[in-house]
Amino acid sequence: MFIDHVHEMFNGIGVPNWVDWFGRPVATIFFFLSVEGFIHTHNQKRYLSRLLVGFWVMQIGNLIIQHFFKLGSFGLINNIFGDLFIGVLTMYGLQTISQGHQNHQAAKIWEGILIIALPLIFAGLTLLTMGQGGNSIAFRIVTLLPSPLIAENGFILYLGPLMYLLRKNRNWQMLAVVAVAILSTGFNFSSMFTTNFQWLMFLAIIPMYLYNGQLGRSMKGFFYAFYPLHIWLLYILAWFMGVRY
Repeated sequence: MFIDHVHEMFNGIGVPNWVDWFGRPVATIFFFLSVEGFIHTHNQKRYLSRLLVGFWVMQIGNLIIQHFFKLGSFGLINNIFGDLFIGVLTMYGLQTISQGHQNHQAAKIWEGILIIALPLIFAGLTLLTMGQGGNSIAFRIVTLLPSPLIAENGFILYLGPLMYLLRKNRNWQMLAVVAVAILSTGFNFSSMFTTNFQWLMFLAIIPMYLYNGQLGRSMKGFFYAFYPLHIWLLYILAWFMGVRY
């Protein structure tokens, strides 16, 4: 992850594209771990709240950093918390639908559908405000609503909920990762090691295969702090070094 962001910030001064290869599996690993976290957490709503607060802090932090330090046309859009929030929220919606189906509660089913639809509704609001310009107050406010349209990984984030649906079979989860990796190429296989290398996300199946389902040392607090701080510090360092796009 760190190496990936070094390439992102310093590509303008010659850091080669192959450095970015190492970061391609990271988001997929996060999605897989978010499934495990959602399944095993003692408080799913608190888990969602932490991700949402992380998303807000990073969105606002990104705006502040870019206001004082500009790298030309480079936009600081990194915010994995938004991707994870939407993914976990969708899992929560799927769980709600399942509970409604099991208990024959139509209202519960519709509640789950609405929960899943919320990020897509937010995406619609984002599109509506884009016409007012990227610097409009309305657009700035709407970008505080997590949606796949402004997500760091776009609609690939729904790989998380897909792995949640396949949670009882690790092999099927890994197959889903490989399938999405193939789709990410757009079936253009001419520049797979230069510009079109998102397919390297399939390497995430290695730690997925090795994962034994046991709870390891908790580094939750470290991740919530390290992720935004290292991105902001690399961005500011790039500014001081004269990197411009």
